Order: sequence, then C-alpha cells, then structure tokens
Amino acid sequence: MFNFNIRVYGILRDSNNRVLVSDEFIRGEYYTKFPGGGLEFGEGTRDCLAREFMEETGLAVTIGDHIYTTDIFQLSAFNKEHQIISIYYFVHAAEPVALETKTKIFDFLPEQVADKTAQCEVFRWIEWDDLTVETVSLPLDKIVVNILKDKPGDIPHDNTMLVRSFQ
Repeated sequence: MFNFNIRVYGILRDSNNRVLVSDEFIRGEYYTKFPGGGLEFGEGTRDCLAREFMEETGLAVTIGDHIYTTDIFQLSAFNKEHQIISIYYFVHAAEPVALETKTKIFDFLPEQVADKTAQCEVFRWIEWDDLTVETVSLPLDKIVVNILKDKPGDIPHDNTMLVRSFQ
C-alpha cells in the first residue's frame, strides 16, 4: 500500500554564521541532513519540529518562517511505497543551550557504526560560505540549500546559542 511520509526540518543559523546539520548513520549508509523528523498523528508541523529538535538536540526552539514544502514527487530512500512530503522552517534557539557538536563529517565512534542495522546521529556546524548542495545528502535538502543561497540576506541569525565543538 502506498503512503505519504510527512517530514519537518529546521534551519538553525548561529551568530557565527554557521548552519546546524545532522550527520546520520542509517541502515549502513551515511547521510548529512538538516535536523528534524517525522510528523506524528495529531501534531501540527511546527509542534513536530519543536519536538524533534528537543528529542534530537536537547534544544528548545521557536519555529520561524516557512521556507519550503515539497512540490515534486520524492520517493522515500527507505521504503519504496512511501512518498515523502517535507516541510522546512527557520528555527531559533529559545534559550542559550550548550550543544555537543563535531567538526569532522561522520565523526562517529566505531561502536556506533559497527551494527549495520543501527541508527545514530551527531551534529556539526557548517560555515555559511561552505554550505552547498554537495554538503547535504537528501534531494529535498539540496533544493532548500539552493533556496537559502538565493536569498542569504533573508536568513536570520540566532544570537542565543552557545556551542561546544569537539574534535
């Protein structure tokens, strides 16, 4: 049976002009994407994104302006019977929060990726000038990068985030 899978993602830009991404290991594959996740029944899209940010990063966020909603057919990479609908918003840290981040792409511990059926994620900041469509893995994220780069002056900076980076 064919189903829709609704995903909601957030773009968080800090005061150092960096964008937060999630490096993920899913079923033996590596992906770089924007933080966010699946809409649950009974949830609005903004509530979903706030919940996903809290669950994944521990960050309380407020949801800003809408950026993009999928306007093309996108088949799920994980289930060929699911069509993906993704919705992207700007997000802002609601309070100063320390977030552990990595500086290298896919900087996982060996035990995190030993089980090819496992799933794990780490977070990393990308310098605004280094953010390109090649930076992210998912086709819809690539569309969003193009949208963001087309109007860089419109992207808000979040001045409330305190970040610890680990190598």
